[in-house]
Amino acid sequence: METKINLLFIGSHAEVIHQLMEHPRISLVVRKNFIQSKTDFNPGQKPDVVLCEHSLPGSDGLRVHQLLKQNPELNPVPFILIAPEYEEGILKTALQRGIDDLYMLPLPGPVDLLSRMDFLIEFKKKDHINGVDGNGPVVYPIPLSKRLFDIVVATSALIVLFPVLILVMIAIRIESKGKVYYTSKRVGRRPFDFYKFRSMRTGAEEELKKLAKQKNQYISREPYEEIDYKKPCPCSNKENFAYCSAVLHSDSYSICDTWYIQQKKKAEKSKPPFIKIPDDPRVTRVGKIIRNSSIDELPQLINVIKGDMSIVGNRPLPIYEAEKLTFEPMAIRFLAPAGLTGLWQVEKRGRKGAMSDEERKNLDNQYAELFINNKYSFFYDMKLIMRTLPVIIQKESV
Repeated sequence: METKINLLFIGSHAEVIHQLMEHPRISLVVRKNFIQSKTDFNPGQKPDVVLCEHSLPGSDGLRVHQLLKQNPELNPVPFILIAPEYEEGILKTALQRGIDDLYMLPLPGPVDLLSRMDFLIEFKKKDHINGVDGNGPVVYPIPLSKRLFDIVVATSALIVLFPVLILVMIAIRIESKGKVYYTSKRVGRRPFDFYKFRSMRTGAEEELKKLAKQKNQYISREPYEEIDYKKPCPCSNKENFAYCSAVLHSDSYSICDTWYIQQKKKAEKSKPPFIKIPDDPRVTRVGKIIRNSSIDELPQLINVIKGDMSIVGNRPLPIYEAEKLTFEPMAIRFLAPAGLTGLWQVEKRGRKGAMSDEERKNLDNQYAELFINNKYSFFYDMKLIMRTLPVIIQKESV
């Protein structure tokens, strides 16, 4: 029989409270603000998990987390923040302060949510036993040999390849207007500014949503689920057509809030967490050359010198991809350093056929576990680098 989770919810969102109360494994305590919750942290008494809304009367969830972490006894208690919608500033601050997870409303289904809570409880318990203080993000130290190798290789490569960098910048500028480099927020162990040579025409990001739906190599054969605003809610078939929750209205439809949330969750689950477009039509002629030869990645050597990345690690993800992986135990991939190359690149990059998102996540986790279990090997990194060299010149445009 599965054990119950003693969950403390700090907030007042009725839909969230109702969802949590319905599950038999959750023993729920609800407090509207931090002051009311103080009695729940008396000596010898603490919840298994704290779930806290970002916006609270007179305070916010980030402040609550900061106050709780002043008590060493609460360090092994996972703290999950809930935000009403995606905001990059909230995500960045949450990661920097060591909050264990961040969800955007609506919450995922009970299976995903409880799976994540179980993982965090065990994970935090293990770190507490091993002496991790829990006052910041769980970070496994980068071995000195790895950091020194990164600095020497990245600096040497930039010096040797400087003439190539100049020629590439000139070629990009001649073919199309805009900056010769591309900067975006990526998430590795922490969020950072990620550098690449621009290989697409200006305004390419605006086309991504449509292309991801049509050509993403990680997409399943099943089509994306869509929210059908005109489809009657099952509850509307009840006597007197009474809705089960508040009704959302617009000029063209009315939909039960619960029915909308159910469809939205189903739609989100149908979308893969990673996006990669084969033969991307947004890529310029120069862009195709520098991509196929991996020259577009050279500015990331600056990220390596800065300490944002390593030569070998898990590829840093755009924020919209990283957010999806916080719903699963697969989030341990972020405990490894971000890297220029890694396991999934050498396993599949340049080969025919697409890698599933599940395969890619498992390979990322496999590398992260080397740091978690204190089994990192400098020679293993060297082996991955040697395996990378034959696939630098790719056979497919991805």
